[in-house]
Amino acid sequence: MKPLVVVGGAIHPDGIRQLETEARLIVTEEVTEEGVLRVAREAEGILFRIRPDCTRSLMAACKQLKVVGRHGAGLDTVDLPAATELGIAVVHAPGSNSDSVAEHAIMMMLVCAKRTLEVDRITRRADWGPQRWKGGIELAGKTLGIVGVGNIGRRVARIGGALGMRVIGYDKYVPDHEMRGRGAEPMPDLQSLLREADVVTCHTPHTRETDHMIDAAAIAQMKPGVIFINTSRGKTQEEHALFEALTRGRIQAAGLDVFEQEPVSADNPLLNLPNVVVSSHIAGVTEETVRGMAMQVTAEMLRVLRGEKPQVLGNPDLWPKLAHLR
Repeated sequence: MKPLVVVGGAIHPDGIRQLETEARLIVTEEVTEEGVLRVAREAEGILFRIRPDCTRSLMAACKQLKVVGRHGAGLDTVDLPAATELGIAVVHAPGSNSDSVAEHAIMMMLVCAKRTLEVDRITRRADWGPQRWKGGIELAGKTLGIVGVGNIGRRVARIGGALGMRVIGYDKYVPDHEMRGRGAEPMPDLQSLLREADVVTCHTPHTRETDHMIDAAAIAQMKPGVIFINTSRGKTQEEHALFEALTRGRIQAAGLDVFEQEPVSADNPLLNLPNVVVSSHIAGVTEETVRGMAMQVTAEMLRVLRGEKPQVLGNPDLWPKLAHLR
């Protein structure tokens, strides 16, 4: 009998068809752990989208579970140590949305630099006064500081360089020679990057190290009038500090695709600021990435279910143990 795979939410139809070639499927819209467990206790694979988190208790309750798939690049919603301890492979789709997120970050930089939202509002009022052109800046010649120079950050570096920007980067896990190969001048620490950058853009996962990385102390290191962009994870920023800096002019403008709490509340004060452009965690969502992400992660899940080593394993220490058992 084909193994049972539970898919937590809609994915691209091609991903569904790929799974159906080798598995029985249940697609559920449940967003709570209890709801998922009602259909997944006998599952050998579970594909998670956004909610619920993939917790130790959920995985432990699914006695047949062999593989967890994360429909996305990040693994911050998966308890990796628990999965490894329980002998469950974790696969995901890193790089599948890198071009999309990089383009979105650059778009937000341009919107902030050119005051696009304000100019749009002024023009719609048929106001052709001097206010329409005051305050816009060029990115050419400015310094772009990239925090996290991985799959996405290196693409941002390439585009920023093409715009004529000086590109600097900080990533403690990327050696200096590799950083240069990715198009960024390496900075020794975050503070050095923040002091030099005219535009700061974040492309890191949310970890203990990056939690509230952009806080009041970090903002105090930034140049007055800096542009701040975050298309990574909302909990890497401390929003009260951002709000204070934006209202006082320390930060000239910000582009935010992510928030500390998601979905973001309508009364979040950042949403009321005219110098903030926002989107609803969709930087990585395009027609191309939705399909590519689904195809990549479902292919990896099927490899595990066939007893093969996946090409991308979120808990690589697990594989020697699984290979021995097989």
